[in-house]
Amino acid sequence: MKFLKSGQKGFTLIELLVVIAILGTLAAVVILNVTQFIGQGREQAADTELHNVQTAVAAYMYDHSGDVPDNTDVLSPYFLGDGPHGTYSIDASTGKVTQTSYP
Repeated sequence: MKFLKSGQKGFTLIELLVVIAILGTLAAVVILNVTQFIGQGREQAADTELHNVQTAVAAYMYDHSGDVPDNTDVLSPYFLGDGPHGTYSIDASTGKVTQTSYP
């Protein structure tokens, strides 16, 4: 390591504190924006899943002569993945799906 010789200048404590404060402010702004995008992503995922469940109910009703499914468990053949992650209620007369919760 090279040590500072007499007459050479280094960073002062104030300069280091200013840089740390600027980096802290930038980190706070980035964290706030990232959490906002995560929240928007969850909302969009919930909306998309609700649409997929409604489509699965419509397909079930078409395949079963207009009968409305009792619950979302019978809809598993209509999903490509592992099924819905949220909980849904299905109106027995119209087949309209309402999302009750989403993780």
